[in-house]
Amino acid sequence: MNDLLKDKVVVITGGANGLGKATAFLFSEHGAKVVIVDVNQDAGKKVVTEIVKEGGVASFEKADISKSAEVNKMMENVVAKHGGIDILINNAGILADARLVKMSEEQWDRVININLKGIFLCGQAAAKIMIEKENGGVIINTSSVVGIYGNFGQSNYVASKAGVIGMTKTWARELGKYNIRVNAVAPGFMKTEIIKDMPEKVIEMMKGKTLLKRLGRPEDIANAFLFLASKNADYITGTVLSVDGGVIV
Repeated sequence: MNDLLKDKVVVITGGANGLGKATAFLFSEHGAKVVIVDVNQDAGKKVVTEIVKEGGVASFEKADISKSAEVNKMMENVVAKHGGIDILINNAGILADARLVKMSEEQWDRVININLKGIFLCGQAAAKIMIEKENGGVIINTSSVVGIYGNFGQSNYVASKAGVIGMTKTWARELGKYNIRVNAVAPGFMKTEIIKDMPEKVIEMMKGKTLLKRLGRPEDIANAFLFLASKNADYITGTVLSVDGGVIV
């Protein structure tokens, strides 16, 4: 086990699958105490079991991050168990795609509530705890390259991810005086569960847009999170790190 994040308390939303799951395993390997937050209790507890089996420290908290009461209760449980929060990986997100003229109000609200409001609620709760404990901290928000350049059929998703970038920069300005660093990672086209129902021709098109001609792996994003969470990035705040295989150049 590497000691890069030894005994750091890390909360990972959306930690039961995909990018969050890969991040949970990697952070545990580097000595962190990992808290998986997800609505999928079975999958989340399975990740915890696997981490503990490998000698790590992990626990699960079920929470709908779009609801402030559930977020606050989850954070209270983490503080009661660990005494505070050192790192928040604000990663939970969903898709509900449709073209502008076809998108329903329900599709809009569902994505904005999880991808934008949820990140706000978790970031706000974590920041309050970090400020009170006076130990500084790290908040890393998951955005997307589509939040930078837009994407067909994703008005809601793009709006949420562009909003995450704006919040990241604002929080960095507000929280720097408390030694709390805030950054965002903007993944490109990733090979995760979220694309499992996409036609093969769409996936090939996505690969073709990258300079490296492949989809990203969850580990690619986990490694970016690890760097930004560690002392190696101690002078980096308010930035957006694109991990996209060269979609944006």
